[in-house]
Amino acid sequence: MKIKSISVFCASSLGFDTIWGKEARQVGAYLANRGITLVYGGGRVGLMGEVANGALDNKGQVIGVIPHFLNSKEVGHTGVTELITVETMHERKLKMSELCEGIIAMPGGFGTMEELFEMITWAQLGLHKKPVGILNTNGFYDHLLKFILQMVDTGLLKIENKNMLLVANTIEELLEKMENYKAPNVPKWLNIENS
Repeated sequence: MKIKSISVFCASSLGFDTIWGKEARQVGAYLANRGITLVYGGGRVGLMGEVANGALDNKGQVIGVIPHFLNSKEVGHTGVTELITVETMHERKLKMSELCEGIIAMPGGFGTMEELFEMITWAQLGLHKKPVGILNTNGFYDHLLKFILQMVDTGLLKIENKNMLLVANTIEELLEKMENYKAPNVPKWLNIENS
């Protein structure tokens, strides 16, 4: 399946390692050159700003989704194709999910982790069938991936649900996995959309 739009969740700061900003800009450029619309958190700073600018510099379509309280602090990116303002952080996630055909988490902090896990939880519950991926730049997510394996080893996470989370070290490999992803069948009692 050719993906036409991807939501990217990532940090609103650049972090200490310059590789993350460079990778974010390259991801934006790659999506633009593939004709994939970037949906992201609407900020002009940090990795968010880099991924947006990477797409914009390559004539890509960029949709930002930002809560009013963040936009009012002049964090919103005014150069994007479309900037959608919402009331709450939850509305932001919901809107970003609605606007995309796939989800990628890049390096980030608490907010990125929360967004990633909500998106994969929604997939696990059958609320959507979109691929959810981690771009593991420079091994950023290695410790988290080990912890997820511990969830499986302790019987608190089913291996088939763990396998729903796609992981790759490059955007090219991750996009290939996402385009070949087939959502598993969710038990009827769990599939809220069909209840």
